[in-house]
Amino acid sequence: MKITKGTAARCAAGILGGMLLAGVGSAAFAAWPDEEDSSGVDVKVDIAPVAGGALSLTVDGTESVLTETGSTASYRQFTGTLPNVTVTDTRTDVPAGVYWYVTGQAGDFTGAAGQPSITPDHLGWTPALVTTGNGEVTAGDAVATSKDDPTPPVPNNVGLVGQEMLQLALDSAEAKAAAGQWTANAGLVLKTDVNVAPGSYTSLLTLSLFEDAF
Repeated sequence: MKITKGTAARCAAGILGGMLLAGVGSAAFAAWPDEEDSSGVDVKVDIAPVAGGALSLTVDGTESVLTETGSTASYRQFTGTLPNVTVTDTRTDVPAGVYWYVTGQAGDFTGAAGQPSITPDHLGWTPALVTTGNGEVTAGDAVATSKDDPTPPVPNNVGLVGQEMLQLALDSAEAKAAAGQWTANAGLVLKTDVNVAPGSYTSLLTLSLFEDAF
């Protein structure tokens, strides 16, 4: 099934506060008094829940550390685990003929000391469901790195350059009726050249939730 990117299913509430200081020009300005005379105002707001619920995404952490293991004479390998990624559907009325999915896309690994960057095609993952349910949600395919052999069982050796599937509900309404909340994670693997410059590197892995119509 070909999946096209649609509108992100997100719900956000925000408050923007500001103060405009306006001055009136004149030939002379009054001096400030010697003693302070001030008071404060508590600004409060009640934000009601979104009517009808929402489809939302949460991640259990903001960092994943990769450590070296399984390196060979051909490449250096670093592995770790993506924090749990949970999709929650609290909607009372889910539209018919829609499905949701979570994708991940990595940026360059940037060196803290100015080392040459490591491109995201060197980072792969193997998604896995933490919440298995009854088959209403499935994990995405494994994505190998550009350092891997592009043969079965993992022919997709492009790395996380583009948006790759982490988990997918083929029918949003059926998934909502079955559970309402699903968690997935992924094993991460970074493979670099054997002569990669030493040092600390950081990449931003962006996780996105979308819902599209068939």
